[in-house]
Amino acid sequence: MAIVKMKRLRMVAMAADREALLRKLQHMGCVEIVQPEADPDDPLWACLTHSETGGLSAAHEEKNQAERALEVLKRYKALPKSGFLDPKPSVGEGELFDETGARAARDIAGQVNGLDRRLAAIRAEENKLETQRAVLLPWKSLDMPLETGSTDQVTIQLGTLPAALPMNQAEGEVRAAGELAELTEISADREARYCTLVCHASQAEAVLETLKNLGWSRANLRDWTGTAADNLARLDREAEELKAEAASIEEKLSGMGQNAPALRQMSDLAGLDASREESRGRLLDTAQTFLLEGWVPEESWPGLKQELDRYPCACEVGDPTPEEYEKVPVQLKNNTLTKPLNMVTEMYSLPAYGTLDPNPLMAPFFILFYGIMMADMGYGLLMMLAGGIILKKKKPGGTFGHLCGLLVLCGITTFIMGALTGGFFGDFLTQVVKLTTGGDFALPALFTPLEDTMMILVGAMCLGFVQILTGMAISFVSKLKNGQVLDAVFEEVTWWVVFAGLGLMILGITPIVLIAGLVMVVAGPVIQNQGFGKITGIFGSLYNHVTGYFGDILSYSRLMALMLAGSVIAQVFNTLGAIPGNIFIFLIISFAGNALNFALNLLGCYVHDLRLQCLEYFGKFYQDGGKPFRPLNLNTKYYEVVK
Repeated sequence: MAIVKMKRLRMVAMAADREALLRKLQHMGCVEIVQPEADPDDPLWACLTHSETGGLSAAHEEKNQAERALEVLKRYKALPKSGFLDPKPSVGEGELFDETGARAARDIAGQVNGLDRRLAAIRAEENKLETQRAVLLPWKSLDMPLETGSTDQVTIQLGTLPAALPMNQAEGEVRAAGELAELTEISADREARYCTLVCHASQAEAVLETLKNLGWSRANLRDWTGTAADNLARLDREAEELKAEAASIEEKLSGMGQNAPALRQMSDLAGLDASREESRGRLLDTAQTFLLEGWVPEESWPGLKQELDRYPCACEVGDPTPEEYEKVPVQLKNNTLTKPLNMVTEMYSLPAYGTLDPNPLMAPFFILFYGIMMADMGYGLLMMLAGGIILKKKKPGGTFGHLCGLLVLCGITTFIMGALTGGFFGDFLTQVVKLTTGGDFALPALFTPLEDTMMILVGAMCLGFVQILTGMAISFVSKLKNGQVLDAVFEEVTWWVVFAGLGLMILGITPIVLIAGLVMVVAGPVIQNQGFGKITGIFGSLYNHVTGYFGDILSYSRLMALMLAGSVIAQVFNTLGAIPGNIFIFLIISFAGNALNFALNLLGCYVHDLRLQCLEYFGKFYQDGGKPFRPLNLNTKYYEVVK
């Protein structure tokens, strides 16, 4: 239950062994490769060059191809359905890296994506045909070929007039402009009238000027040949052919679901190749060798050394200096009880290397406080069942696995506190017995949020005071280890004496201890500061500590507030459901209300619990700023790799 000790690794090996060594490191998953820090004063560094990383873009492209193919199959419902609780399938490392299977998967991805591109082209062509059809449809009844043009003696035009213009008015004005002109309506819709104009060339100018004033717009159909009806028939045939081809492709894609495992393996393999290529980019090369720098856990070094001894390479390991601590990656090592708290710590910030792992120090308080705020046996059972079933069936890892583990632990304390307060979905059982038998029933309770509110408030602040004292004790020990004796005495011991003096005064015992504490409060700034800072330090210390401790302890009243709120809301919904006097209506309203209350409390209790740990508790001792340890490893999305 601590921060894993790290060692800096430097290795020089033959360039010919680079790929094999990177694969070995990825297999072992215990080395984070970092960029070597060049020494500008050393001329040897000028001879080193960065490794080629051309394979990185290729690996990313291959992964994108696999993901795109899977998305296509998902779109056409070709992928077999998988349950939420289904665990990741396993695949052997040799099978995953098998080049024959990888080539087959690439072919499948190319085929799927090619079919999808063809479908996209078909859709675009169909849209184009539909647009062309819309242009020709108004001219369907025109039996004149569309390419028919004007001659020296006759002017022929196709065009449109506004739909609001009466056709007889247009015809009359055209005849008035030229007696050797004829305007014929072919069709009309809400927007326009589609017409043909046939006019003797000698009168064309006057007729066209008249039509222009009426809103004439010439139709651009000169690129078409044949009648509109003939072209529409051809477009319909082409559309049917495209539709049949699209249906055939969709049917083919719908039947390719059996290729999903190969595509998923391809995606995972490409992801591993990309990780390896990214690490390759951090290496420095000479003509025959390469330099690797990284971090390895101290406990993993013996096994790694045994593997590296099989290659012609030179290795150097050493402990980081205090000046290097901010660069050292952090890995937490915890047991079953404290590991789920990794999620909380990582959400806030990892501890700085060389400091304390907060998980063991936080776990009892976080889990207990959550149970106090939730405090219901029914909710606790749901949390334990949900978390336990997911952990057993799905076997999740990472943050989601930590969340499920934390759900189980907090569910246990929620159930226990619910048993102490007599809550089971509020007063659900009491209302059920009353509706079914008319009798009175209540679960036994040591105390209840509604009747013992003040006692719960005092208890919550006492628990908060205990956590604050714990944080001060941790800070005291850390300062002594770092040689900060005066800071430890005047920051922690002083206020312990003050707290003890206040407690003794409340009990009616001599105030000497409190007076001694106040003397230490004054003495601290006087001894540690200089000049006028001695005076300002006294007032600053008093103000900051008094208001700080008072505010911190008062913050723990949220334990009582959330316990009371959750209990009251559950009882309100149960009471509303019981008003009609029908058990079925009661169950519907009660279940709906308790589901809402449960969901709100799951999130609310977590947020407030997190606040208490991060602000009130961590502020006393925690040093954050650590960066996570990210070794070159077999991290996959779809499969669990069996090494």
